[in-house]
Order: sequence, then structure tokens, then C-alpha cells
Amino acid sequence: MVDYELLKKVVEAPGVSGYEFLGIRDVVIEEIKDYVDEVKVDRLGNVIAHKKGDGPKVMIAAHMDQIGLMVTHIEKNGFLRVAPIGGVDPKTLIAQRFKVWVDKGKYIYGVGGSIPPHIQKPEDRKKSPDWDQIFIDIGAESKEEAEEMGVRIGTVITWDGRLERLGKHRFVSIAFDDRIAIYILIETARQLQDTKADVYFVATVQEEVGLRGARTSAFGIEPDYGFAIDVTIAADVPGTPEHKQVTRLGKGTAIKIMDRSVICHPTIVRWLEELAKRYEIPYQLEILLGGGTDAGAIHLTREGVPTGAISVPARYIHSNTEVVDERDVDASVKLMVKALENIHELKI
Repeated sequence: MVDYELLKKVVEAPGVSGYEFLGIRDVVIEEIKDYVDEVKVDRLGNVIAHKKGDGPKVMIAAHMDQIGLMVTHIEKNGFLRVAPIGGVDPKTLIAQRFKVWVDKGKYIYGVGGSIPPHIQKPEDRKKSPDWDQIFIDIGAESKEEAEEMGVRIGTVITWDGRLERLGKHRFVSIAFDDRIAIYILIETARQLQDTKADVYFVATVQEEVGLRGARTSAFGIEPDYGFAIDVTIAADVPGTPEHKQVTRLGKGTAIKIMDRSVICHPTIVRWLEELAKRYEIPYQLEILLGGGTDAGAIHLTREGVPTGAISVPARYIHSNTEVVDERDVDASVKLMVKALENIHELKI
């Protein structure tokens, strides 16, 4: 079952796109270093953990960045104006708590402010807020006080979220996109016993703003095969027609067929299906019509890399209350381990 303490470390460590050094990068290095032969950080900030082998070169990528906010302006009265880092929906910010990262390991609290509905025009109450209406209240009474608290233009902000159990098999947390995949990456390295592959476990940077870390790290590694691990939409909630649910919680790991960034190599898709059946690993198939993963960058590297992807179904992604099921997480770890143990079967 899921290692709760490890999961808590990876989901609660800060690291918005471009600022992974604030916390999550150190966690990845510390938790994976004992299960590989070498760990390095490349010039863009990707963590590349190499488990040496004589077989095909395999890259497994999971992005360690999370969506967040960046301070663009400090008002005279101390309120912070912000811009999104990654795909942030402004309506998810109202009346939420935030951590404003004034330095590595140091934050102050903030809240998502808004104009009270009591004094809004009736027609404005029906509209979703836009970025001009969003501000963060840190309790400062002036620009000077905000600056004395450590805030400046370019300061980054994350939701104030934490890991909690939700029911018997599920968890709710900030940043499951894509820290649940970072957990799977570490667990795969930990559980892998025997493989002929030359494996590169890569915790990539800046996926949420354009698959950037996967592009540069794959170029440097030049793998024979690539795999990406990420979340996908589980829209198994009231009001969603069955054919639009994409995946469902508790039904197993999702083997990706296609999303907006990649059409996974059909041979790899069929092979992953066969492995799941052989080892009785619950799985479902995923076609995501919007969004993409690091697989989109890996498969276009150099002359091209045959690439597959597995996904963890998640509800309410890109919010501070993302929900996953530990049975899907366990299935994802098992499938990734079996893929590496049987990589000699894959012929493309």
C-alpha cells in the first residue's frame, strides 16, 4: 500500500514551475539516491537518477513542478496582484489560503481576496472572476510593509494545502499533479529488483508551462524508449456523461493511448496492456482530448523516441483539493516495475 510519509513529503514540498529548488528537488534527491547508481541535476534543474544496466536505455519521466502564482505588482495598500504559473483557473483562488514563498524554506500566509457579493452588481455575481479581480491579502497595510515581509515582484505563491485521507482508499491533497507521479517514480526505483535496462529516472521541471524539462533532459539522455507518468482526468462525478468521464477512480492505472501532445506508440500500448493482464494489474485505457504530458516532448526528441505513458486518475486537478485512489497508485507502480523487468520483450 501507499507509503503515507513519503507521499506527504512529496506533495507538500513547494516547487512551482521554474522554482522547483524551493523544496521538491531536494526531496526527490534524498528519497531516490539510495536506489540508483548516480544522481545529478542538469542545467535546467531536472533531477536525473541513473540506474546503470547493459540493456536498452529507458527514460521514465515525472514532472516535479506544480502550478501556482507569481507576484506582478504590490498595491500601495499592501495587496498583491498576481499572474498564473501554469493552468490556474481564477475561480479556484477566491477565499483560499496561500503560502507566499519569500525565501527557500520560508513563507508567509496569504488569502485569496475578493469583492464581497453583498456589494456586487447582480450581473457581476453570475460571472467568474478574471485576473484583474484577483488579489492576495497578506495582512500588510502598505507596499512598504509587504516588502519588509519579504515580498517582491517575482515572488511565487502556492496554495496552502496538505495531504489527508479521504474515505477508505483515497487521498486529497495539493499538487497530486504531478507529485503522485514523483511518488511512483521513487517507488519504482525502490521496488525494482532485476532489469536489463539502463534506466534514467527523471524528475522534470517546467512541465506545466510547456514540457520544457522533458525536452532538454530527453535530448541529453537520448533514450531508446521513453515513458511518462502523470495524472489524468477522472470525471466520474455527478453530471458527467459516462462517455466523457475519461477514467474512473479505483479502476486501476490508466494506459494512455492518446492526448493532445502525443499518440503513444501502438506497440508500447499493446505491450503494457499485455503486461497488466499477465500480472493481474488492474488497468483502464485513456484517451484525453485536452492536455498533455512529458511524453509529448520525449517522443519528438532527436530522431524520435518510441514512447508510452501511464496515468493516475485524479479528480479536481489544478486545484488544492485533488483526489486520487491508492489502488490506482499501487497499480501504476506495479506496471512500471514490470515494464522495466520485461523491457527485453519490447522490440520496436
